[in-house]
Amino acid sequence: MPLNLVRRAATPSASTSRSRWGTLPPDVLQQSCKRIGIMATIFAIMWLIPIILNNVVADLLHFMPMPGMASGDWPMPGNLICGAGIAVSIGMVFVAIRLHERPALLLRLGLVFQFLMAALISYLIHLHPVLRVNAISWLCLVIISYPAIVPSTPRTTLLVSLLIATLDPLFFWMALQRGADVSTEPFRLVWQWLPTYVCAGIAVVPSSIITGLGRQVSKARDLGAYQVEDLIGRGGMGEVYRARHRFLARPAAIKLIRPDALGAGASMNIQRFRREAQAAASLRSPHTINLYDFGMTDDGVFYYVMELLDGVDLDTLVRRFGPIAAGRAIFLLRHACHSLGEAHARGLVHRDIKPSNIFTCRMGLNVDFVKVLDFGLVKSTGVSAEATTLLTAPNVTTGTPAFMAPEMALGETEIDLRADIYALGCVGYWLLTGRLVFEAETSMKMMIQHIQSEPVPPSRLTELEIPPELDRVLLACLAKKPADRPADMRELAELLEAVPLPSPWTRARSEEWWERHLPSAAPASVWRPPTPQATVRIAREETK
Repeated sequence: MPLNLVRRAATPSASTSRSRWGTLPPDVLQQSCKRIGIMATIFAIMWLIPIILNNVVADLLHFMPMPGMASGDWPMPGNLICGAGIAVSIGMVFVAIRLHERPALLLRLGLVFQFLMAALISYLIHLHPVLRVNAISWLCLVIISYPAIVPSTPRTTLLVSLLIATLDPLFFWMALQRGADVSTEPFRLVWQWLPTYVCAGIAVVPSSIITGLGRQVSKARDLGAYQVEDLIGRGGMGEVYRARHRFLARPAAIKLIRPDALGAGASMNIQRFRREAQAAASLRSPHTINLYDFGMTDDGVFYYVMELLDGVDLDTLVRRFGPIAAGRAIFLLRHACHSLGEAHARGLVHRDIKPSNIFTCRMGLNVDFVKVLDFGLVKSTGVSAEATTLLTAPNVTTGTPAFMAPEMALGETEIDLRADIYALGCVGYWLLTGRLVFEAETSMKMMIQHIQSEPVPPSRLTELEIPPELDRVLLACLAKKPADRPADMRELAELLEAVPLPSPWTRARSEEWWERHLPSAAPASVWRPPTPQATVRIAREETK
């Protein structure tokens, strides 16, 4: 899948992670959140063990169970506490799965979970308190183990650990209020609770070490003049990070290709990514993603630096807001034609056009400004057969099945610009209907339909008004034979422009849509709140 370059305001910025005690580096934060579910699972198992030991094993071996947890006492407080611990732990596992894309919130909830586990353990111990000097509290295990597995900042670790250490004195005092018969000699109490507070101080050490190592990794990962910041996207071959130029303070997106993702064909894949960077760098259309730099690190990580886009890809646009009006679809498709038309004029065929590879974004004072991304499968129509063989694995079909031209699905070697025209027709179909041209259970069945089946006109699949002329243009793009499609992107753009629209998509409509739906980065001097009359008018026009 392509890598998402959209800004994510919820992700912590690297600038906030410079304080030694303030926040975690992005890498450490991501790893900590992944481990919260693991830690919750461990706690659930730990709570299950005393239930089994005291209610099953103790009966079988005729041992004395822990007070308050004998099988005959069910449901006594001890069993209820263990059951509550299991329930909270399982709940935390599901929370960790649900909030994996909100690491800061998940990490805070993880600390609350740690405190709850410690409170239940301390309460269980003090149901029948026994004061023994030099006995180590079970809270020491929670204080030391949790930050070692799920590190937080040293300051937060120290605060939470001290609160947990205070639970033993608190529940001991509560036991005294219930009339527990235990010694209250100050010297004994100090030696009883001192190890727990010592562990609270020691817990800061793993947090400091892991946080420091994370910052060292982040610093080592800086590439040339760019400082690598937080993760903003992940795909099958690598990851995309937000970055900033050290001297120009220019935001950027850095795509890193992991060495392990290159596999056995590492050499061929490196050539592919180098070709993607070179192809994108050679294009000058404002509707093509702008490439700043590319290269390879000493440890074999291939990277290239691109402009950071503020917007959404067309796949997300439709999934989030539904099918769009015909006028807007034509507006976006014509922008894409501009980018691909230049690529074709230079002898380059994209071969992986799909909604997630086309972004609509803010660009200066413009909105709904299209950028075409991911030229990873680009193929030059002017290269020799030998060069093509070197860069394309034999008997391998490249591209995305839902947007694949019939000739690509058949594995034909002679693929020209009309494959991109077919794919762009599929994109237009998606924008207007929110549906793929063909639905199928498997990729192979979908490719067979692209080869054999005739598409249903998009106007039959939506309640939005689609002019018959637009139906004909898209169906022409989806013709099985390349010769029956528009000859090039210029012709396709002209056909789209000629479609009569009762309500064209204007700059004013674009600005008002972005104000209402994606206003986060809008300058106050430019983006004015729409009047109620304008909002009603736009809503009516979008339903036409």
